[in-house]
Amino acid sequence: MKNYFIYLLTALLISCTSNKFESGFQKNVTGRYLYNSNEIIEVYFENDILYLNWRGANKIKPLKVSENTFYIKEMNEKVRFLINPINREFYMSLVPKDNKNELTYNFKKLKDSEKIPDDYLKSGDFDNALKLFVSIKQKDSLDANINENYLNKTGYNFLRNKEFGKAINIFKINVALYPYSSNVYDSLGEAYLKSGDTLLAVTNYKKSLALDSANKRAKKIIEKYSQKN
Repeated sequence: MKNYFIYLLTALLISCTSNKFESGFQKNVTGRYLYNSNEIIEVYFENDILYLNWRGANKIKPLKVSENTFYIKEMNEKVRFLINPINREFYMSLVPKDNKNELTYNFKKLKDSEKIPDDYLKSGDFDNALKLFVSIKQKDSLDANINENYLNKTGYNFLRNKEFGKAINIFKINVALYPYSSNVYDSLGEAYLKSGDTLLAVTNYKKSLALDSANKRAKKIIEKYSQKN
């Protein structure tokens, strides 16, 4: 009887700490995984075949190595889908190329309610996008995924399409994140200018010029529209 209880306890401990999926592999694996603070890997199945969407590449088809391990050519990595026994969360983990290294839990599966800044940007929810960007930057001020150039490029995409409100909001986020960058004020000034708001355009060009006295374009615009006003 004593041995039976020891066996039962051991089995229970193993089941609680196991990092394998017990059942419903496809259902458990399907979802969005946090690749970095502002980028996801989407995992889904079609006809029982696993596919990924990642970095603009749709329908990446990994090679199945074992029940929960796949080789992704586009990443040159083997990944394994696991449950982290510490927090009981689903992860996509990189399989160490060196057998001496321990398996780590790299990309956590997001809950349905969890979003990245880009999700808010795409839906036009700029206030929440800014809040999330600020939160990420507070955790890691050197996070390379909060990228001034990326936001600037996104803003100019809207500007080229004459979506002035969206462009202005993107540039405002950049200003909030990078208040000591001359370029972010220059971009915001340009967006205001093209939208027809010369007063706010001049205000932001002056801020840009204060941070970079060599900004000749800002000087010209300030002189031109200050004279008109």
